[in-house]
Amino acid sequence: MKLVIAITHERDKHKVSDALLQAGHKLTIIASTGGFLRDGNVTFLVGTKSEEVDDVIDIIRQWCSAREQYVTQPLPDAMVPTGALMSPVKVSVGGAIIFVVDVEKYERV
Repeated sequence: MKLVIAITHERDKHKVSDALLQAGHKLTIIASTGGFLRDGNVTFLVGTKSEEVDDVIDIIRQWCSAREQYVTQPLPDAMVPTGALMSPVKVSVGGAIIFVVDVEKYERV
């Protein structure tokens, strides 16, 4: 058994969860926040059989796409003088970070 942990942008939450459920995968969704832009994220926890891991990853890949957006706020740890105007900066957001870990024991009670 494997645990797929996928961190995605919150905009992709419904598309990913609907597709995973439609394919018969059980999942848990945890609201999270990204550290770079402090934007809303969603962490999916999907317990699955080893042979179904690629299917889960394919579904996430299909419904999570990276996109570019402009950010005019200073980066979280940037030192910016008061009153300084920030130029918009193009950053990549979205997509998914996926971890697959072995599950030593699984019990449903």
